[in-house]
Amino acid sequence: MKFEEGLKKLEGIVNTLGDGKIALDEALNLFKEGLSLTKELSRRLEEIEKKVEVLIKKEDGSYEKAKYPQEET
Repeated sequence: MKFEEGLKKLEGIVNTLGDGKIALDEALNLFKEGLSLTKELSRRLEEIEKKVEVLIKKEDGSYEKAKYPQEET
């Protein structure tokens, strides 16, 4: 499943749970599915962030690569 699809599915689960119009057992199952999706999407997002690099413009006009998110100094 693509990240965006997982996010859309999680959003649907949140909306369904927020409506409060489902049986308790179904709500519990959706909650568990939502937790699982959240963990998976968070893991994938962390992996993506490790791969992303940004270009930082230095005072002399040149650029240097830095990992994202950039740590503040």
